[in-house]
Amino acid sequence: MGLIEVLIAVLVLAIGILGVAALQARALANNSSSIGRSMATIASYSILDALRADRSNALAGNYNTTTPLEADNCSTGTGLVANQLYNWCTHLRTMLGAAKTTTGKIDCDTSGNCTIIVTYDDSNVGGSGAAGGSSAQSLITVASL
Repeated sequence: MGLIEVLIAVLVLAIGILGVAALQARALANNSSSIGRSMATIASYSILDALRADRSNALAGNYNTTTPLEADNCSTGTGLVANQLYNWCTHLRTMLGAAKTTTGKIDCDTSGNCTIIVTYDDSNVGGSGAAGGSSAQSLITVASL
């Protein structure tokens, strides 16, 4: 009788340890997803700082992108605007991965209201992505210059 009680106690303990391990794995996935959102926020704020530093070109729409910049295919050019966009594109690639789904889009109007959209694959940032979430994530930042 004593041996059966010990076996049941060991079984209950094993199930509890497996539950803690599953909880730890889920917490790590959510932490990786949080890091991705933080990196996307930092990337959007970095281009906003560049837009504020070069306000005349931003108001003229020179930074606006008709199609999203793809981080796996950053193109170079000449001039301040082209260099800022290239640096931002490579920044996106470094922070969020070089997948085709990592993109950035800028849209500023003449009154100084800008919308920055950073799209990335959450599963590329540190592994499996958040629990119950989508692998495709978009961060939209709206700010005034």
